[in-house]
Amino acid sequence: MTHTRYAFIKANWHSEIVDRALDGFCEVIPADQVDVFDVPGAFEMPLLARDVARSGRYAAVAAAAFVVDGGIYRHEFVAQAVVNGLMQAGLETDVPVLSVSLTPHVYQETDHHQAIYREHFVQKGREAAEAALAVAKLRLTVAA
Repeated sequence: MTHTRYAFIKANWHSEIVDRALDGFCEVIPADQVDVFDVPGAFEMPLLARDVARSGRYAAVAAAAFVVDGGIYRHEFVAQAVVNGLMQAGLETDVPVLSVSLTPHVYQETDHHQAIYREHFVQKGREAAEAALAVAKLRLTVAA
């Protein structure tokens, strides 16, 4: 069975930046083929990605978050756990789970940095959509 629907999970932290990934994603895959799920933060994405993928309704799942150093915890550990969790969700469900979860080395909440990362997330959203389409097509040929 070929699915023409895609799931897009996005973290609400830094939504002014993260939401731009959905914009880019929908430049490639029409918005009417994309179901959007909001989660509080990046750490909640892998579990939902697994559950959404298990539903059997989607050709692929994309998950977007912006994990920055807030000075309280080591953001690299969170980012690593999220990316590993997303990969595991895909492996467990046999559905491609794509990450648009970025962790910059340098980020300050200035207009300049926000503009840079907003545009970067649009591009990464496009790339995730292109990867979702390419992997779905490739998997069809492998299965044939």
